[in-house]
Amino acid sequence: MGMASEEAVKQLRTLMEDVEDESLRESYRNIHQGYPTETLLRFLKARDFNVLKAHKMLLDCLEWRSQNEIDNILTKPIVPVELYRGIRDSQLVGLSGYSKEGLPVIAIGVGLSTYDKASVHYYVQSHIQMNEYRDRVVLPSATKKQGRPICTCLKILDMSGLKLSALSQIKLMTTITTIDDLNYPEKTETYYIVNVPYIFSACWKTIKPLLQERTKKKIQVLKGCGKDELLKVMDYESLPHFCRREGSGSGRHISNGTEDNCFSLDHSFHQELYSYVKQQALVKGPSSAPIRHGSVHVRFPEPATEGTKIFDTLESEFQKLGCDQKV
Repeated sequence: MGMASEEAVKQLRTLMEDVEDESLRESYRNIHQGYPTETLLRFLKARDFNVLKAHKMLLDCLEWRSQNEIDNILTKPIVPVELYRGIRDSQLVGLSGYSKEGLPVIAIGVGLSTYDKASVHYYVQSHIQMNEYRDRVVLPSATKKQGRPICTCLKILDMSGLKLSALSQIKLMTTITTIDDLNYPEKTETYYIVNVPYIFSACWKTIKPLLQERTKKKIQVLKGCGKDELLKVMDYESLPHFCRREGSGSGRHISNGTEDNCFSLDHSFHQELYSYVKQQALVKGPSSAPIRHGSVHVRFPEPATEGTKIFDTLESEFQKLGCDQKV
C-alpha cells in the first residue's frame, strides 16, 4: 500500500470513528470481521480513492444493512428444503475449493441458471446469504488457515448453455449485480470466464469498452473449459466440475454424482451453509418456535452502477442477435 493509499485509509478511518449509531457500528464490525483496513481499502478502490465518496458509499451500505436487517439474514433459512433445493438447481452458484494462495473459488453457472423455481425475493435472499456466509464464515476460516488476511475470492463464470432466452433474466441479474457493486465492493480478485459460446463472444466486444480499467484487469476470458490456465492458480481438486474436461458443461448433475457438483444442495458447501443458517435461526429464536416460512424482502437499490451499464448493453445486444436470427 502506497503512501497516498495509507493517507486515504487514515482519513476514512477517522470519518468512520465519528459514527455514533450503535447498530451501524455493529454492522460495520460484521463487514470488516476484524480487518477494518482491508475493508476501507475496498470501498476506497470502488470510488477511485476519493475519501468523501468512499465514506458516503460505506455509510449508505451500513444504512442499507440496517434497514433490511442484513446482519440477521443468516438466521432466516429458506424453507421448506424442497424450495431451497429448487433455488439451488436454478441459481447455479457454489464453492468449488481454494486457490494455491488460499482464496475461495466461487463457481457460477451463468448460462444454465434459469431463476424459475421461486420469486425474485427468494433468489436475492439466497444470494445475500451466500455473500454473508462467505464474508463471516468462509473468509475468516481461510484467513485463520493462511495466517494472513484473506478478504477476496476468485470467480469462475461458466457460460455453457447461454441463450437468447437469458434476456428474461436480465432484470434479476441487474438487481443482484447492483447489490454487490454497492454493498460488497471489490470482493473478487479475478473473474475467469469459461466455456464461451458465440453469443457471449458477439456481445463481449461491445461490453468490454464499458468497463473501468480496474475491472478489465480482473477479467480473463479463457479458451474452452479453461482447465490448463486455471491449474496454474489452483489444484485439480478445486476446479469446478465444468472445468475438469473439455465439453463437460455446467450440467447440474454429472457422472460422479452431485457431491462433485458444487452447484448442488448435496455438495458439502451448500450442506454446511444451510445447516449453519438453520442453526443460527434456532440460536436467535426460542427453541419451541417453528422456523418461519416466506422470503426476506430486501429493498433493491437503484441500478446506477457499472454493472447496470453492462446488463443494459447486454440486453440490447441480445435483442439485436434475436432480430438477426429471425431475418
